Amino acid sequence: MRRCSVEFDRATLISVISSCSSIPECCQLHSLCIKSSFVSEAEVATALVKVYASHSGDFQVCYEVFSSVTKHDLMSWTGIMTACCEQEPTEVVFMFCQLRREGFKPDRHALSIAVKASAGFATERNCMALHLLIIKSGYGNDTVLCNALIHAYARCGNHKLAVCIFDQMEFHDRVSWNSIIKAYAAHGKGKEALNAFQCMDVPPDSATFVGILTACSHCGYVNEGRHIFNQMSKVYGIEPQLDHFACMVDILARAGELLEAEELINQMPMEPDPVVWSALLGACRKHGETNIGRKAAQKLLELEPRNSVGFVIMSNLYCATRSFGDAAFVRKGMKECGVKKEPGLSWIEVGDYVHEFSVGGHRHPHREEILVELRRLVIKLKEMGYVADTRLVLHEIDEEHKEEHLLNHSEKMAVVFGLMNSSSNWDCLKIMKNIRICEDCHNFIKLTSKYAGREIVVRDSNRFHHFTDGTCSCGDYW
Repeated sequence: MRRCSVEFDRATLISVISSCSSIPECCQLHSLCIKSSFVSEAEVATALVKVYASHSGDFQVCYEVFSSVTKHDLMSWTGIMTACCEQEPTEVVFMFCQLRREGFKPDRHALSIAVKASAGFATERNCMALHLLIIKSGYGNDTVLCNALIHAYARCGNHKLAVCIFDQMEFHDRVSWNSIIKAYAAHGKGKEALNAFQCMDVPPDSATFVGILTACSHCGYVNEGRHIFNQMSKVYGIEPQLDHFACMVDILARAGELLEAEELINQMPMEPDPVVWSALLGACRKHGETNIGRKAAQKLLELEPRNSVGFVIMSNLYCATRSFGDAAFVRKGMKECGVKKEPGLSWIEVGDYVHEFSVGGHRHPHREEILVELRRLVIKLKEMGYVADTRLVLHEIDEEHKEEHLLNHSEKMAVVFGLMNSSSNWDCLKIMKNIRICEDCHNFIKLTSKYAGREIVVRDSNRFHHFTDGTCSCGDYW
């Protein structure tokens, strides 16, 4: 077309941009848009943002294209929000507020993106504000938005509100059922998840089975998990994929059926991925099985040699079984490979600010006050029966230093900071953590919930833990 000197217009550019299959092609068209000044038009820029987001996921590039628009419309705002939703959820919320300040009335699509972005936050406060706006905008019965709210509330730690929305919906589609089953699974509500699965009035799909098998895994429902897994192909005609095998391996391995889990892996019609081997390795650490654990760790390191998970879990396994020499050998290998352990981080929202804690809380301005209060709390908890689980410390040092090491875990500091700054004894403390909560912190928070008379919710990398009156919703099975 250009060789024939035929002029192109906005519609032509949008059509060609939408058909881009690679970043180099997109860059060429981006240059053409700049030269022709079409880049300043909202429709063209939105098409570019969509392609850049799908092929590179580079937030900065997407935002630069978005910023080149002279006059934004609702579509351009929705486009940049969609592009940033996965990697920059906080930015999406800021953008949503900005589009409203500029006088735009968000439609159901813009609202659904904002709700999805809010699902990653520490508390449900932002979800509740969006929920109110959805109702005021006349979308209170919209199935897509209700599904998004179910997911968001569950991810923010409030499964009760998620269930409330589900129960009030006039119509449930497959996504509705999948969302509520997944919510129950994440919060350890296995019986409720199974009941929802049995009540489904639409055929389940692959995602449904991931949700219900996850629920079985988190609650130790081995027989139910086996039955559902076998039903997939025989009754529903859905062949199990990697996700389903990973769930089934997790169900068996968590329950101590390590040989059966290993046999299932060997019988898989596809190559096991890192998720499968991680599930087996994590269970070996829990049950102190070093032989199968070594095999799983080796497979995991072959697939992901730069991932610290295999090294860390195997080192923890050796320490738990008092094999400190083997643990040191694993750590040495990790160092030689240049692999660094992912640092444990915890977040808690206090007032209008999210506080981040690393091990020892060295970056927090109130570290010293927190440590003083933490030591006071430990004394009280020891009177209630708390004993530090020093098996988890990766160094062969004296018990006193091991206890001090455990004292510095990020979730402990977040809990104490929350107790120091909460305005009411009725407030629920909600903490996010980027890795699995350790056994010692789990025991510590259980007793703290009883001593302080508070509900404490911790979302780690696997699931939610609801601590009340000295017990946890996981039943110590995680």
